[in-house]
Amino acid sequence: MGLQALFFYLFAFVAVASAFMVIAARNPVHSVLFLILTFFNAAGLFLLTGAEFLAMILLVVYIGAVAVLFLFVVMMLDVDFAEMKSGALDYAPMGALVGIILAVELIVVVGGNAFYPAAAGSGTSPIPPLSERTNTEALGDVLYTDFIFYFQIAGLVLLVAMIGAIVLTLRHRENIKRQDISRQVARTPETAIEVVKVKPGQGI
Repeated sequence: MGLQALFFYLFAFVAVASAFMVIAARNPVHSVLFLILTFFNAAGLFLLTGAEFLAMILLVVYIGAVAVLFLFVVMMLDVDFAEMKSGALDYAPMGALVGIILAVELIVVVGGNAFYPAAAGSGTSPIPPLSERTNTEALGDVLYTDFIFYFQIAGLVLLVAMIGAIVLTLRHRENIKRQDISRQVARTPETAIEVVKVKPGQGI
């Protein structure tokens, strides 16, 4: 067994074990920490396959932003997780149905090579040598040429989701001063300045 195979099995075992602990841990803070450990090992697997750009993106974006944000939200919000889990059995049938559908899709993807061997190479592009094109440049060529429309659609979906989250969480409260740009632009010196005549010996 070579050194690369040894690291592969090490990263893979720790990633699967930590992914299981994400859903098995009772403390939500521990679940987020196990999620960060899963991302680290997944980044190690990307490095072993030569996809250093994806490994760095996984570290910077998911661990540096998403997972840390999850951790801050879980630690700062006083959420009663026992009360949230009390009605989890009511959604068990729907969750089981979604799990079965995902399992069938994974089986089709993994075992699809046995039914249609040509499918593995039909959707791939030739990989240029590293001396001619780096991994990041080759990925950008494919992403922004062949899949540019899918990339734009994904960005549009994320934009709509962000706007929807803002609209759903926005609450208009009374007795709170808000900025009115049109009113500020329409101000004149007569309405903006108030001249007060103060008599000698008196304050304002």
